[in-house]
Amino acid sequence: MGSDPRISILVVEDEQAQRRLIVEILERAGNELRSAADVDEALAAIADEVPDLILCDWRMPGRDGGELLAEVRRRGLGCGFIVMTAYGSIAHAVEAVRLGADDYLGKPFEREALLLAVHRVLKTRRLENENRRLREAVGDEDRFGRLVGGTEVMKRLYRTIEKVAATDATVLITGESGTGKEIVARTLHRTSRRGDAAFVAVNCAAIPEGLIESELFGHEKGTFTGADRRREGKFEEADGGTLFLDEIASMPMSLQGILLRVLQERRITRLGGSGEIELDVRVVAASNRDLPQLVKDGQFREDLYYRLNVVAVELPPLRDRRDDVPLLARVFLDQASARHGREVGSIPPEVVRLLMDYGWPGNVRELANAVERLVLLAEDGCVSVDDLPAPIREVGGEAGAMVRLPVEGLSWDAMEESLLGQALERAAGNRAAAARLLGLSYKAFLYRLEKFGLADDATG
Repeated sequence: MGSDPRISILVVEDEQAQRRLIVEILERAGNELRSAADVDEALAAIADEVPDLILCDWRMPGRDGGELLAEVRRRGLGCGFIVMTAYGSIAHAVEAVRLGADDYLGKPFEREALLLAVHRVLKTRRLENENRRLREAVGDEDRFGRLVGGTEVMKRLYRTIEKVAATDATVLITGESGTGKEIVARTLHRTSRRGDAAFVAVNCAAIPEGLIESELFGHEKGTFTGADRRREGKFEEADGGTLFLDEIASMPMSLQGILLRVLQERRITRLGGSGEIELDVRVVAASNRDLPQLVKDGQFREDLYYRLNVVAVELPPLRDRRDDVPLLARVFLDQASARHGREVGSIPPEVVRLLMDYGWPGNVRELANAVERLVLLAEDGCVSVDDLPAPIREVGGEAGAMVRLPVEGLSWDAMEESLLGQALERAAGNRAAAARLLGLSYKAFLYRLEKFGLADDATG
């Protein structure tokens, strides 16, 4: 398996033989390589051209890898950074992650481990850069607000928002709870011609049935007990702007007909009033329930459904865009750190991997809560796997026993040979014990050893 083509990588390693070996492996994978023997040479190389990725030894004569990492991050160069550190130097790895390293490799490492780490870091950085590019493409860094993601499904969402925002069409946003439906609604509003007017959000499921009509359309003084003054409803508050009707499926059938008429005629009548009030309101509705099925079941008006569904925007669950998890987690980390006044440098790679393996039934909202928990429980600014909620740790533990297939594929033979060698090493060369570690029969294990010429490394 190789990393992405035409990627520029700077290898910083004081041992000449090791430096040449790493350069050779990465060049064979189709990358453009430069190398440096110390931090000063590396800084000179960076001044000439900023690489996509820096692969740097931690301990070197003079200035160490931590100083180079700190300088790269201080300059805001945006390149990936992987630290190489000897096994047993976990403290160095933790310090590197705290300073902003994207990943670390324990020496000695195998070719596949090196290529996987390079691919993983470059992929995360590419998603971050793509997300930044998409925002800049519309001319405003904050245009997409809190929408984060560089996966293909998010790119399609951005393009839809750009197209729909320029119109006054009614929009229906669907998706599971926690996918960010209100964020999309606010983004549609902010990027439209109504962006300077009011955005009014109403959760239809949170208002008692007897009060929702008054809440939406207002009432005149004396209409009912307690109505001691005239009150404008949410539609009037949103005049000139956008009204967001969340959990629209919870709206009572008795009110759905009134809403349909308002959408058709763009006029409302307050409870207890006689005159009609003409309004200029864009309506955006959202639901986490299957509205077509509710229509079939007679629980939602078909004509209202089609009136709302002029433009449909479906938000994907987080499990369908796992590659966005590292970027989202980094954003939530920064937000939670600022909100609670805590300095938390970064999320260690082993924590990021667990976050990516988890299924996220609560979607983006659940991820935000999990990262906030990490910030609150972090000791000395360092995030730990132990601070993750139990469901994430447990599922991650199960997932960790399996290999996730990279998007670009992998070399099955290389992976199999690596696992055989690791099993033999862990079993101190005992073939029977190594076979048990891999869940193979003894004969099947021997066959594979012969296949890769590893039989001489085993003791029986």
